[in-house]
Amino acid sequence: QVQLVESGGGLVQAGGSLRLSCVASGRTFSNYAMGWFRQAPGKEREFVASIIYSGRSTYYADSVKGRFTISRDNAKNTVYLQMNSLKPEDTAVYYCNAQTFYPIRPDVGSWGQGTQVTVSS
Repeated sequence: QVQLVESGGGLVQAGGSLRLSCVASGRTFSNYAMGWFRQAPGKEREFVASIIYSGRSTYYADSVKGRFTISRDNAKNTVYLQMNSLKPEDTAVYYCNAQTFYPIRPDVGSWGQGTQVTVSS
């Protein structure tokens, strides 16, 4: 099983930017599709973005399309989520996910511990 550690969360004003990172260990990183999910208080976890093993294909939730960018560096075993034009409704705990399926599935694979993103209005 792959281990995942997220970082980069924090408090930012609306319209600001953050970059999340997720470092993987324990398995061959390039064998895994990677995704970001988020869970806001009182809500279910939802899909944010995903990227295929090679990095050549990405997919986004409609709510973040055009504002967030997912990327990966297989040499560094790291996946990133660049978040621009942040809105208060982006406030959530963001989780990194690794799995061998693509398109990724919401309830399988390995998960990180999460990183809190708070956007103030």
